[in-house]
Amino acid sequence: MAIAILTPANIGIYPMGKKNRKKKQEESASPKKSLKPLIVKIGIATAALIVVFFFILNNCNDESSEMHYYKFKKEGELTFVDSTGNPIIKIDIEIAENDYERQLGLMNRESMEEMQGMLFIFPEERFQSFWMMNTLFSLDILFINSQKEIVTIHKNTKPLSEQSYPSSEPAIYVLEVNAGFCERHNVKLGDKVFWIGSKLSISN
Repeated sequence: MAIAILTPANIGIYPMGKKNRKKKQEESASPKKSLKPLIVKIGIATAALIVVFFFILNNCNDESSEMHYYKFKKEGELTFVDSTGNPIIKIDIEIAENDYERQLGLMNRESMEEMQGMLFIFPEERFQSFWMMNTLFSLDILFINSQKEIVTIHKNTKPLSEQSYPSSEPAIYVLEVNAGFCERHNVKLGDKVFWIGSKLSISN
């Protein structure tokens, strides 16, 4: 009975089993090979998306920087005069006389020269209040009544602050100059201002 196990029929079983296992191995390996092109395509697409994202981001940053910064525009000249009528100093001014210009003010400007300032003109005399939202450099803020007299001065205001800087008396004009201007040029409460401008409505 033991010799019957070695018959030719039984001997042929072994090579057939080996072929089957080899075929299964080839079939299991073929899906792995087919994944490689797909992985390469996904990698290329991901890299392309990253490049497009940074391109758009850089363009947005460039556009925002171009759109939000403003330069000084001379629209008049203003003279400070002391209580005895003697002139103290003269500066160039930009004028904000409508709602949009008053709301924008000196926001989103990188700097202002020493002999420059912005004059705000309001439609009526009342208590006013300013803040430093989006203002990048410190200021002296002067509140001026209808008699052109300085009634309140806030010196060395804090940039980019939401702190309120109110007038102590009703005012119809407000002047903003660089921080320390009043100390450097001896401008004080009770002094007056007079100006001429390029618009007939603001000459006095």
